Amino acid sequence: MPTPESEAFKAAKPKVPPTFDGVNYDDNKALKAAQDAIIREQWVQSMMARLIREEMGKCYYREGMNHLEKCGHLRERYLQQLQHAKVRGYLFDQQNYISEQ
Repeated sequence: MPTPESEAFKAAKPKVPPTFDGVNYDDNKALKAAQDAIIREQWVQSMMARLIREEMGKCYYREGMNHLEKCGHLRERYLQQLQHAKVRGYLFDQQNYISEQ
């Protein structure tokens, strides 16, 4: 059962998507909200990779010699998550428009 979110958490949670699409750069509040949402999303991805890595370490320790067979699913998830795990910041996305094909 998930823990209910507190009012303080809901107030600090960004209400915009983690992208600069549709952001008016003259509106400082909207720009800062988009920047905050992008940084938060990058940190979430980084922490997800960290949690998977910790679980993989526990699995390796627990399984011993059979870790290659028993922990392969965690290894694959971790390698996929590493592509998104770096906190890059928002300046590149803010200054360069990259269309998603």
